[in-house]
Amino acid sequence: MRTLRNLLTLIGLLTVAAIVAVVMKFGSSLLALKDFDPKALAVYGEMMQSLLATGNAADATVWKAPVKEGLSVEDVEQAIELVANERNIKNVGALPLSRQVELETGKPVRFLKIYMFCNPQTAVRMVDYSDAFSAYLPCRLSLVEDKQKQLWIYTLNMDMMIHGGKPLPDELRTEAIEVKDIILDVLKRGASGDW
Repeated sequence: MRTLRNLLTLIGLLTVAAIVAVVMKFGSSLLALKDFDPKALAVYGEMMQSLLATGNAADATVWKAPVKEGLSVEDVEQAIELVANERNIKNVGALPLSRQVELETGKPVRFLKIYMFCNPQTAVRMVDYSDAFSAYLPCRLSLVEDKQKQLWIYTLNMDMMIHGGKPLPDELRTEAIEVKDIILDVLKRGASGDW
C-alpha cells in the first residue's frame, strides 16, 4: 500500500513539474491566445486533425468536393460560372494549366484548371487591414482530375484567414464570411451540377 502511495505521489510531482515546465516555456505564447478570435483554436484543431490524417499540409488547408458522376468539365465550368454570377462575385480569370502543358509538351495530362474570383471592394479592405492578405487574393477554385479520372473542386479553407488570429473588425469579418459563403456555394453547387 505504501509503495502504491509513493508511486502515486511521484506521478503527481512529475505531472506538476511537467505543467510548470510547459507554462514556463510557453506561458507568454499561451497568454497571447486570449486575444485571438474565439474560433481560432477550433480552426487550428481541425487543421491539425486533417494534417495528422493525411500527412499533407496542403490537404489540411483546403476544402474539396468530388464532382458528381456523369458531369463533364464543361458542365462543371458552366455551373461555376452561373453560381458565381448569381452570387455576384467577379470572375477575374482562369489558368488552363493542363491545356498549357499539353501545348508545350504535346502530351496529354490530367485536367487542371484554376478559376479566380474576387469581390474587389472586400479585397481592398482586407489588404488595408493587412498587406499579407494580398497573398490570398483572388479567391481561387481549382478543377482537378485525380489519377482515377474523378473530377474534384478544391478551394482554400478561408477559416484560418477569418478566424485564425486576432478578430477582424466586425464589418470586415462580416464581408469575409460572405465571400467564404459564396466560394463554398460555388464549390458545392459546381460539384453537384446544381445551378
